[in-house]
Amino acid sequence: MLAGCTPWPEDFAARYRAAGIWRGLTVPEVLEQTIAAVPDKVALIDGERALTYMELGQAIDQLACAFVRRGLKPLDRVVFQLGNSADLVVAFFALLKAGAIPVLALPAHRHSEIGHFLAHTEATAYLIPAEVRGFDYREMARDLAREFPALRHVFVDGEPAEGQADLRMLMAERTEARVADEMLAARKPPADEVALMLLSGGTTAIPKMIPRTHDDYAYNFTQCATATGVTGDTVFLAVLPMAHNFTLACPGTLGVLAAGGMAVIAPATNPETVFPLIERHRVTMVCTAVPLVTSWLNSDVPERHDLSSLDVLMNGGAKLVPELRRRIEERFGCRFMESFGTGEGLLNNTRYDDPEELRFHSSGRPISAEDELRVVDLLGEEVPDGTPGELQVRGPYTIRGYYKAPEANAAAFTPDGFYRMGDVVKRLDGYLYVEGRMKDLVNRGGEKISCEEVENHILAHPSVAEACVVAMPDKVYGEKACAFIITRLGAHLDFDGLIEFMAARKIAKFKLPERLEIVEAFPISPAGKILRRELRARIAAKLEREGQAC
Repeated sequence: MLAGCTPWPEDFAARYRAAGIWRGLTVPEVLEQTIAAVPDKVALIDGERALTYMELGQAIDQLACAFVRRGLKPLDRVVFQLGNSADLVVAFFALLKAGAIPVLALPAHRHSEIGHFLAHTEATAYLIPAEVRGFDYREMARDLAREFPALRHVFVDGEPAEGQADLRMLMAERTEARVADEMLAARKPPADEVALMLLSGGTTAIPKMIPRTHDDYAYNFTQCATATGVTGDTVFLAVLPMAHNFTLACPGTLGVLAAGGMAVIAPATNPETVFPLIERHRVTMVCTAVPLVTSWLNSDVPERHDLSSLDVLMNGGAKLVPELRRRIEERFGCRFMESFGTGEGLLNNTRYDDPEELRFHSSGRPISAEDELRVVDLLGEEVPDGTPGELQVRGPYTIRGYYKAPEANAAAFTPDGFYRMGDVVKRLDGYLYVEGRMKDLVNRGGEKISCEEVENHILAHPSVAEACVVAMPDKVYGEKACAFIITRLGAHLDFDGLIEFMAARKIAKFKLPERLEIVEAFPISPAGKILRRELRARIAAKLEREGQAC
């Protein structure tokens, strides 16, 4: 396995293989099985572009060969920041077939985050769009290439800048089928090798890298597809970022392609885009998040379209309140599913045939009988069912350690290999009920924001003496970030000035605080720690008063 990663203990690995959970297949080989079974069936639709499974496989192989010719080597890390498109799917599989390891960044990430990913993984390549919504990724890539000399390749999906390669020209290169087979066979990794790296959504200031092997990730998306009822008849609408674990593999695009279904790629998330696509392509399954659900339910667009094909709407990233779950079923005439999980592994889902009480109130149950869960108190002792505690898990698709992060691993994993998820849950009859987080983070509509990371940026401001970022309630996103700040003596700071300063530090926009509270002091515990819960309660009460005054 790639140096810096923690393998499963051999006795566990042997057990998973003997049970047929780990089948010895790489992620591309799972797709190849579908290609062989239904070559002429449409696999992907992106606007007016449609690719059959055979065409998808051919495009993947051609690009993989082009990557090899350009010098990508086995186990090279490649920071991957493409937006939703058929090209994303082709490029993702092509990197895997070339033996490289994509590091999946989100379109919103900027210099600060991408620089960390490049440095930590020692990436040699970077895949980007040319420009999105006025932001030029090519310019950012030029800046990063000057800072990180190990970055030898920048591939652009669109018009490249000088010194950068045109991804679509690489896709147009042709390699004779026999030569391609021989070239790619030599690059095939063992199934227990790292396939890709996801980014942690945890509470530390620097995102950690989650190494997922071919064995465990193939099981992740195929088993999740089984648990959620995905079949060859499924028409899946990809709305959220496809490089995010939820949309990629829970069951996501990969789970649908493994089952022989069809994935339709939405170019935007607004109801004016989403609901016409559901009608046009007879979409049966949509995976979404709290902010989008709220927006769609408050829109009059759905009534203007035929949604009779829609069978399942799944929510993930942050817990959806029961009333909105009920409204989804009543308004859209479909079955609601709640998804609760983590990029580190464990996935839970409500099931299609669950009674309303479970569909509308629980966070689901594990997708695999091999998932080992325990709920513990602060002393690490297991608590009875129905008692809140910290969720810990291990299993065939839950990692045993982050990439090159021994200190984080010591804190995040128990000596017997359980991952400390940091979620406070109750367990009843095998189902989980999420009640909160053990640590400090803001869950902005499913995007997890590290309070510590944002605080570090704020503290760089010359007017700031102390900073504490907490979650404040929001009707659309569930939570947003509020910055409580103590200014330096005689200094002045307003909200616009803070945001201008932080934007100049080139962090993702969704991480910016959305409210500023200047205070003279923080509430402090007897141990000298800031009482964040009191600040959360303070801003929640203030927002409620402001709402009543309107």
